[in-house]
Amino acid sequence: MSGHISVIGTGYLGVVHAVGMAELGHSVVGVDVDPVKIAALQEGRAPFYEPDLDPLLRKHVDGGRLRFSTEMAEVTGADVHFVCVGTPQRRDGLAADLKFLEAAIDALAAVLRRPGLVVGKSTVPVGTARRLATRLAEAAPAGDGLELAWNPEFLREGHAVGDTLHPDRLVFGVLSERGERALSDVYAPVIAEDVPVVVTDLETAELVKVAANAFLATKISFINAMAEICEVTGADVTKLADAIGHDPRIGRQFLDAGVGFGGGCLPKDIRAFIARAGEIGASQALAFLVEVDAVNLRRRERVAEIAREMMGGVVAGKRVAVLGAAFKPNSDDVRDSPALTIAGQLHLQGALITVHDPKAMDNARRRFPTLTYAESAIAACRDADVVLHLTEWPEFREIDPKLLGTVVASKNVVDGRNLLDRDVWRAAGWTYRGLGRP
Repeated sequence: MSGHISVIGTGYLGVVHAVGMAELGHSVVGVDVDPVKIAALQEGRAPFYEPDLDPLLRKHVDGGRLRFSTEMAEVTGADVHFVCVGTPQRRDGLAADLKFLEAAIDALAAVLRRPGLVVGKSTVPVGTARRLATRLAEAAPAGDGLELAWNPEFLREGHAVGDTLHPDRLVFGVLSERGERALSDVYAPVIAEDVPVVVTDLETAELVKVAANAFLATKISFINAMAEICEVTGADVTKLADAIGHDPRIGRQFLDAGVGFGGGCLPKDIRAFIARAGEIGASQALAFLVEVDAVNLRRRERVAEIAREMMGGVVAGKRVAVLGAAFKPNSDDVRDSPALTIAGQLHLQGALITVHDPKAMDNARRRFPTLTYAESAIAACRDADVVLHLTEWPEFREIDPKLLGTVVASKNVVDGRNLLDRDVWRAAGWTYRGLGRP
C-alpha cells in the first residue's frame, strides 16, 4: 500500500530511510535545514558514501517519487512523518544532546493541521518519546489528530540499504492500534517477507536500540579484554574466539579483537545510556558499560604503544603509514574513528603520518587537516618506519607484502584488525604484530 511520507532530517539515517521508503513504493519528501545538502540530494547525489544507495537515490529523484526541500511546509501533504534527526553526545557530558530533535518536532508541529502519525527513528534516552508525545499534542494545531510512535533503526553502515529493505526485525512503539496500523501499512512490502514485527510501548521501543548497541559493544570489548590477557600470556585471541564462537549461546560474530569500535553510534549511544541510567536512579545497572567504554579506548592506546615499540621508542621524525581512516569498511564515516585517533596521537608525539583510505579521504582531511594523505596504499607506505592496518578494507588485506616491502624504510606492520595473514607477512620478512596474537 503506497502512501505519502515525509522524512525530517537528511543525514545518514534520513537519506537512507527516504530512499528506502521510495523503493517500497511511497511518495516521499525529505526536509532539512541545510540548503547545500538538499541541493545535492535533489541532483541525486548523497552527501556520504554508502554502497548501493546512489543508484536508488537517482532512480527515485529522477522518477519523481522522491524529492527534497528546505521548507517544512512541504510535509503537510504527508500522512506519516519520520523524524530522523541526530542525537549527538553533549559537549558538557555523556548524555545525548536532544536540541536538534526537539527543534525538529517543534517545527513539524507548527505546520501540521490535519491528523497524521509522527514517527521517531532517532536513538534517544528512554522516556524521551513520552515527553515528545505531550509536546507534540500541545504544540500542533492538529491537536489530538496527531499521534507519536517510535520505530528505532538498526542500520549497519555499509549495509544500510539492505537493512532498510530487508530488516531482520521491525519494532513499533505505539500508543494505539491506529499507530500500529499506519506503520504496518508503511512497511507492508517488508512485512510480506515474513519479517518479525514487535509491537510494544514507547519506552520499550526506545530501549531496544540502546540495549542492542550496548550488547554489541560489550561483546566487542569482551574479546578485546581477552586480547589483553592473551598478550600477557602468549595465547592467541583469534583461536580463542573461534573456539568459544562455536558455542551457539555465544556465536562468532563481533568476536574479532582489534582496535575496537567507533563511528557515530556505538560510542555515544552507550555513554548516553550510562548517563540516562544515572538520571533515573539505576546507575549500578549499567556500571559495566563504563568498563566496556574504557576497554575500547585502551585498544587505541595499545596500538600506538606497539607502534612506538617497533620504532625503538622514538616517535619524533619517524614515518608512519596509516591504512584506513573510516571507522569501518564500506563507509566514509570518520566520526570517532579509531584509525584517526591513533594517527592523531602519534602525530602529536612528532611522527610524520601519511593516511590512505579508499572512501574517507575528504572527511578525514576535514577532521584532521594537519595529517598527510596519499592517493594509494603504496604511496602512503613509501619510506614508512611502521605500517598500521587500522580499517579492514578488502584491498588492504590483499596487499602483497613482498611488493610493499620494496617501498618502506622498515618492514614493521601492526595489524590493528587481526586480519592480515601473519605467516605470509612474516615469510616476506616483516615484523608482524597483532592484538592478542603471538
